[in-house]
Amino acid sequence: MPARSSPFGRVTLVSGPESLLADRAVTALLEQVRTESPEAEVSQVDADRLDPGRFAEITSASLFAARRAAVVTDLANLPVELADDVLGLARAPLDDLALVLVHGGGQKGKGLLDKLKAAKVTVVDAPAVKSWELPQFVAAEARRVGEGMDPEAAQTLVDAVGHDLRGLAAAVSQLVSDGEGGPVTEVQVRRYFGGRSEVTSFAVADAALAGRTGAAMEQLRWAISTGVAPVLVTSALASGLRGLGKLVTAPSGLRDTELAKEVGVPPWKLRTMRGQARGWDQGGLATALRAVAVADAEVKGASGDAAYALERVVLTVARARRG
Repeated sequence: MPARSSPFGRVTLVSGPESLLADRAVTALLEQVRTESPEAEVSQVDADRLDPGRFAEITSASLFAARRAAVVTDLANLPVELADDVLGLARAPLDDLALVLVHGGGQKGKGLLDKLKAAKVTVVDAPAVKSWELPQFVAAEARRVGEGMDPEAAQTLVDAVGHDLRGLAAAVSQLVSDGEGGPVTEVQVRRYFGGRSEVTSFAVADAALAGRTGAAMEQLRWAISTGVAPVLVTSALASGLRGLGKLVTAPSGLRDTELAKEVGVPPWKLRTMRGQARGWDQGGLATALRAVAVADAEVKGASGDAAYALERVVLTVARARRG
């Protein structure tokens, strides 16, 4: 969010594809409106439901309140005949109006966006969060609700819940509200979400890549007994091996932030990967990747015994590391 100047007398454009961030930006602006002018009349409407009369109604002085706030969502679908009216308010804002325009990103309506930005409206970005940034978002979300979170716990939560920001935010809220105070740990995340298939499969891969064969086999048997799809295990192994391959072949002399970008992981993850990388060379990685490719084909139907295929590939990966 921009600095907390008055939302009145300006037009604010909330732009970007991440709906959670956009919704929070709008909520924050409306909280400012209500704090500054509790009596203000607030209207919120989708752009495609507007016509000149309705737009004039929500942006003009009210008989019942001295000030108004109008939120126009889905700006990409604004009727063409209203573009000049919107631009007029952007170029000459009304002192007693807080106008908030929400655009979901993409090319539709980009011409209007460019003109709004040229008119110097206040812009709040709601960009898509890249996959490697998700653990940072999770940790920031924990701080937002009053607790810290270990980096390893943040990554484990992303592995468990996926890439949907709303789902991640809800999971963080659950962990913090049900916790006993103090930073959220990886142990807590696994306790709550350990039954998720993705967490179990990544636990198998992490143990195998680190050379902890016994732990990897234990996690694998748990995964099989709880119905984890075998393809998730081979996928996690392949992903981990590809990451290690990028790490061991990365140019020397890179700073951690540069190396993390090269490998495609958050910077804190490098510590774990460096520990896993000890004992691996390019020949071992190639052997392991070939074994994973064979196992992946077998669990997708080339073999009648997926459990045996998974056990064999975990053992092969462990041996490749030692070799």
